[in-house]
Amino acid sequence: MAIKQYQAAGGVVIQQGKIDGLDGERAYVLLLDRPDLDEVRLPKGHIDPGEDALTTALRETAEETGYTDLEILADLGSATVEFDYRGDHYIRDEHYFLMKLRSPAQIQRPVHDAHQFHPLWIEMEEAARLLTFEAEQQVIDRAIRHYSQP
Repeated sequence: MAIKQYQAAGGVVIQQGKIDGLDGERAYVLLLDRPDLDEVRLPKGHIDPGEDALTTALRETAEETGYTDLEILADLGSATVEFDYRGDHYIRDEHYFLMKLRSPAQIQRPVHDAHQFHPLWIEMEEAARLLTFEAEQQVIDRAIRHYSQP
């Protein structure tokens, strides 16, 4: 079993107000349904050479969700996760940022991402329980605590 290490960054997008026909009085979190893997995830991806975590988080969130007009609200920090996949052991440092939409502007997503990820706006209180992995549930909890502070 090979050990593979890498860094990733992503975003927790929390939005209050009318977006995509949602109730404007409630706050929603943008999650990704991955039906082929039966997973619900946060948007994130590999940090490319020469990129910092913030740049990666904005790029990956836009590519995977289609939303491009994002504003960073806070740095949620990082954590290391380990998992086995297809015979290899992975060690991934994940860095997340709390974000909101400045506008509902969207781009056409890359075909690979559009096929793989289906964006879901989920009420903030329900988001953590829908996520497949505990590490991402903990990130959502941190994001909600930060978002809810006056």
